[in-house]
Amino acid sequence: MNTIANRQVICDTLIQAAQSDNDIVVLCSDSRGSASLAPFAQAYPAQFIETGIAEQDLVGIAAGLASCGKKPFAASPASFLSTRSYEQIKIDVAYSSTNVKLIGISGGISYGALGMSHHSLQDIAALSAIPHMRVYLPSDRFQTAKLMKALLQDDKGAYIRVGRNPVTDVYEENNIPFEMDRATKIGAGEDVLIVACGEMVRPAVDAAALLQSKGIACTVLDMYCLKPLDKQSIIENARETRLVVTVEEHAPTGGLGSMVSQVLSAHYPKKVVNLSLPDEPVIAGTSKDVFAYYGLHAEGIAASVEQNL
Repeated sequence: MNTIANRQVICDTLIQAAQSDNDIVVLCSDSRGSASLAPFAQAYPAQFIETGIAEQDLVGIAAGLASCGKKPFAASPASFLSTRSYEQIKIDVAYSSTNVKLIGISGGISYGALGMSHHSLQDIAALSAIPHMRVYLPSDRFQTAKLMKALLQDDKGAYIRVGRNPVTDVYEENNIPFEMDRATKIGAGEDVLIVACGEMVRPAVDAAALLQSKGIACTVLDMYCLKPLDKQSIIENARETRLVVTVEEHAPTGGLGSMVSQVLSAHYPKKVVNLSLPDEPVIAGTSKDVFAYYGLHAEGIAASVEQNL
């Protein structure tokens, strides 16, 4: 059972990179503990900035550092980073083309018991709507490490959303297929294409296994790259299956389901079933409880596929 959260992987990757690159700067908004970035602050105090609970300042300072040649990684709870500092992301990062990597921690319903104020179920839609802003939701610790290493090599802004708790591995340590901005195909089935992102990939893979036992063959696409969206993979795999299902830890509007539907309506019209959280304040509880309540676990996904197939 994996005990390493994606946020810890981000810290480990940045610590390793900072050993040979003193331009890397990490910024937090009173969130070094919840972001698991305290070890970075201890190891490289001269490359760490604490802004306090000031998300707008967090992004603005990061953009200023980037304009001076630094490589800032600004971490804050996704619920606040994607809303309170939206204008700064839009103008200081995207419009100004600054090399700021925004890390939305405890994304989705990670803060389940704290309710709507701490949920980030609009961030895919909001951030994807900004020109020049890339959006990524890695599915497990191995993919998170691959993504972070790739982002360290470029000079463009990006938003990376990760959850709070460890997630069951999707990939194996010695077998991590990864290509920047290309979805990862898991399995190959002619009945159903399941397109999932972030922490929904593991339940999607498990649902595919349940369906396989009933004679329903599924292809799963790990669409960690929400923007730029891998349209080619969506179209190619939709052509080979009877039904397309999207699974996301997000509101039903403007997220993965909307994106996939838009692509297929233009290039290969086909029914798309969008499994998401509802357009209402979700119930309070642990992530596991909330996912089960709304059918976003393996059994629920499999049942929805059978019903719609």
